[in-house]
Amino acid sequence: LAPTPPMGWNSWNHFGCSLSADLVEQTADVMVSSGMADVGYTFVNLDDCWQQVDRAEDGSVVPTEEFPDGIAGVAEHVHGLGLKLGVYSDRGTATCGGRAGSEGHEVQDANAYAAWGVDYLKYDNCNVSLDAETQYRTMSDALRDSGRDIVFSLCAWRFYEWGVGVGHLWRTSGDITDVWQSAYLNLRVATRVAAYAGPNGWNDPDMLEIGNGGMTATEYRTQMSLWSLSAAPLIAGNDLTDMDAET
Repeated sequence: LAPTPPMGWNSWNHFGCSLSADLVEQTADVMVSSGMADVGYTFVNLDDCWQQVDRAEDGSVVPTEEFPDGIAGVAEHVHGLGLKLGVYSDRGTATCGGRAGSEGHEVQDANAYAAWGVDYLKYDNCNVSLDAETQYRTMSDALRDSGRDIVFSLCAWRFYEWGVGVGHLWRTSGDITDVWQSAYLNLRVATRVAAYAGPNGWNDPDMLEIGNGGMTATEYRTQMSLWSLSAAPLIAGNDLTDMDAET
């Protein structure tokens, strides 16, 4: 499902928990109108906070009221543009933002994602007490059995050799921040496991910060160049609806 490193956009770096259907759909529109889609940016990924804190009585995960037509409604808009939709969850009892995690609900959540038309899952590592390998394999199997092709992004904050084959990409370090020292450190860590990268399995030094304002234009160009040279996923993390020409 990932013969080349995934390319797209993720909401977290710029918007955090300020997430809505309107934002996601407007971002997808701009991904097409800006020409990004034409050069391979295809994934529009919701990060943390699209889901409520509590699950429904039947255990199902519930989107917030900011998604009046649910995730399926957003997926329909995104797919109509020829793009793909991603969502976020966590292997623990709660996400890093305190929303409903997937522990004990892996099959239920995977089946919901498939029914909604989700194409990508980023799976985080907060609020955990159980074995990481077991829980990531459990969700990987659930996604494979869901009846839909869903790219699986492991966000375990470091490289694990068992992650190769479990996910289609795996984080090699902690979260990036919008300063050059952070980008440089994440790249240096990723170089240690460069040999593991290849079709359908990619080292992920985290998302691009280009356009968020914390680095110089030269530093942003350098991040873009080095991420590309290292076959890293290219996941934009800025506000696509407000980009200057340089970005």
